[in-house]
Amino acid sequence: MIVELKPVSIENWYECTKLKVRPDQLNVFPAPVVYWIAESKYVDNFELRAVYSKEILVGFLVFCTTPDIDDNYWIPAVMIDEKHQARGYGKAAIEALIQLMSGLNFTRIMIGHRPDNQIAEKLYESLGFTKVSEEAIDGEIIRLLQIG
Repeated sequence: MIVELKPVSIENWYECTKLKVRPDQLNVFPAPVVYWIAESKYVDNFELRAVYSKEILVGFLVFCTTPDIDDNYWIPAVMIDEKHQARGYGKAAIEALIQLMSGLNFTRIMIGHRPDNQIAEKLYESLGFTKVSEEAIDGEIIRLLQIG
């Protein structure tokens, strides 16, 4: 599975706002893409990427370009549109993002998921993210990927 991560721009931002999760997933991805686009205009370190497969927009993600106080770089949002789920795009998108972030010399990548989101749990574990804590922090299980 090959995907391309393109910056969200004047050319594709509106198309990105049309991406959505299934209704039963709103509890694990409650904020619509338009929220993340708006927030990125006020949070300096948010980078947005549109996930494409063969020029078709299939998803959206957000990552931070500056570390927190513990030198962790965060991935606040990953979503694949409801029409494109269960095809491997999520895994391919995160793999591409890890490659991008490691090329920027990020060595500690953090991501969270809701405790009941079994799909995210299995996906992140398969990519090498390990639990930081068994207990949810701010409603999420936090995971770490150590690079290098």
